Amino acid sequence: MSATRPPFDTSGLTPVVPRSGRHILVIDDEQPILDLLQEYLSAHGYRVSTASNAHQAKSVVEKEAPHLIISDLQLEDTDGLQLIEQLRVVLPRTPVILLTGVLFDSNVIEDNLKWKISCYVSKTAPLQDLMKEIHRLING
Repeated sequence: MSATRPPFDTSGLTPVVPRSGRHILVIDDEQPILDLLQEYLSAHGYRVSTASNAHQAKSVVEKEAPHLIISDLQLEDTDGLQLIEQLRVVLPRTPVILLTGVLFDSNVIEDNLKWKISCYVSKTAPLQDLMKEIHRLING
C-alpha cells in the first residue's frame, strides 16, 4: 500500500505572515519612501494605503478610516502638521507617527507637538524602530 501524497508540494514555501487586518495610511510626497513603507509594512501583515498629497490622504480616510497614520512633515502641497490637524477632526483617536528627515529636540516634541502626534521617528532611523512604534501604538 503506497502512502498518499499531499495535494501539492509544500517544501520550500515561505510561511505567510497572517494579516492583522490593521490598516495603515502612509503620507509622503517622496514615491521611494511610499514604495518602501508599502512593501515593508505589507510584508509584516498590515494593509497599507499610500497618499502623496493632502487630497489623496483625505480621499483614503473618507473610504476607510486607518488604524494608524504615518505622515511626513513637509509635503509638496501642504504642511504635514496642518494635514494632521485636519485629519484629527474626523479621526481624533487615531495614532499618528510623524516620520520626517527634520530633526527635532525631544523637548520640542513634548512641549509643542504631543497634542498633534503620538510619536516622532526620523527617516534615518532603522525600519525596526518604526515597527516598534507601530506595534506600541496599535497593539497597546
